[in-house]
Amino acid sequence: MVSERSLEVLRVIVQDYVASREPVGSKSIAERHSFGVSAATIRNDMALLEEEELITAPHTSSGRVPTDKGYRLFVDHLSEVRPLTPAQRHAIEAFLDSSVDVDDVLARTVRLLSQLTRQVALVQYPLRSQARVRHIEVVALAPRKLMTVIITDAGHVEQRIVDVPSDIDDALIGELRQRFNEAVGGKGLVEAAGDLDGVPERFPAESAATASVVAVTLKEQVSANRQEKLLIAGAANLVRTEDDFHGSILPVLEAVEEQVVLLRLFSELEADQRGLVVSIGRENESFGLGETSILASGYTGIGSAISRLGVLGPTRMDYSNNISAVRAVARYLSRTLGETGSAS
Repeated sequence: MVSERSLEVLRVIVQDYVASREPVGSKSIAERHSFGVSAATIRNDMALLEEEELITAPHTSSGRVPTDKGYRLFVDHLSEVRPLTPAQRHAIEAFLDSSVDVDDVLARTVRLLSQLTRQVALVQYPLRSQARVRHIEVVALAPRKLMTVIITDAGHVEQRIVDVPSDIDDALIGELRQRFNEAVGGKGLVEAAGDLDGVPERFPAESAATASVVAVTLKEQVSANRQEKLLIAGAANLVRTEDDFHGSILPVLEAVEEQVVLLRLFSELEADQRGLVVSIGRENESFGLGETSILASGYTGIGSAISRLGVLGPTRMDYSNNISAVRAVARYLSRTLGETGSAS
C-alpha cells in the first residue's frame, strides 16, 4: 500500500518530470514543494515507490522517473483535472462554430485538439454503419455525365461523378432521383446496399443501362459510408518528442499512417466511470504501441452511436491538461454535430 504522502511524492515526480524531462531527486522535491519534511524522509518515500515499481532510476544518478505503473496510479488518483482557460474555451467554440459541414467539423476538431495538447490527435468518424440514407440526389453535369449524391442522417455527404452510356434529359434525371429515393430513402446503409440492385429493373429498356450504372455507383458510395475511418493531425509532434521513445518511433509513425491498428485499439479499449479511456505504455503493447499513451473520450455523432476522439503520444505527457482538452473538445463536438444535424 502507498501512503498518502508517498502518493503525493509520486504526483510531484510525475509533474516535474513531465515539465523538465529530467529525473527528479529528493533534494529538488524538498526544495520546490511544501512537504514539511526533510530530503531524507522524501528519499525513504521514493525508496518505497521504487519497491512498488512506480518509479525507477534511468541511470546511476539519484533522480527517478515514473514507470508505466506509476503513471497509471497517478492518473487513477488524478482528482484535479486542470480546467481550460476562458480563452481556450472561446477558441474551441469559435473555431468549431464556423465549420460548414460534418467533414469540416471533424477536420477542424482534430487540428484544434492537436494544437491544444501538442500530441497526435485522432477523431473517429461517426459510426456510419448505423446511419440511414436521408436523401439521394442526381444532378446532370453534361449530356452523358452525372453527379450522384448520398446524404445520411449522420450528416455525411458522399458524391461521385459518373459517366453514363447514353444521353440523359430532365425527365430521366427526375425518374432516377425518384426511384432511388423510393427504394432506399430512410433505410440503414446495410439494407440500402442490397435494395439498390433491383432498382434498374424498374426502368424501361432504353434507360435501364444508365440506371444500372447509377445503381453501381450508389452502392460504392454506400459502402464508403459504412467503412470506419479516423482523421489524424499532429503526427509531427511525435518527432518533437522522439527522445521520449527508447527505441525507434517508426512503429508508432507506421501505426498512425496505417489506421487499422488505431481503429482496432479505439474499438477495444474500455472507458472508465468518467467516460474516459486512458491506456498507458505496456497496456498498449499488444497493438505495438508499448511506449505510448492514449487518452480518449466519446462524442455523439448525428443519428449514430458514440464515437471517440483522443490523443496519442509518449507516456511522458501532461495528463491533466490533455484529459481536460479531450473532454472539452468532445463536449463541443457533440454539441456542434447536434446543431449541424438540426440545421440540415
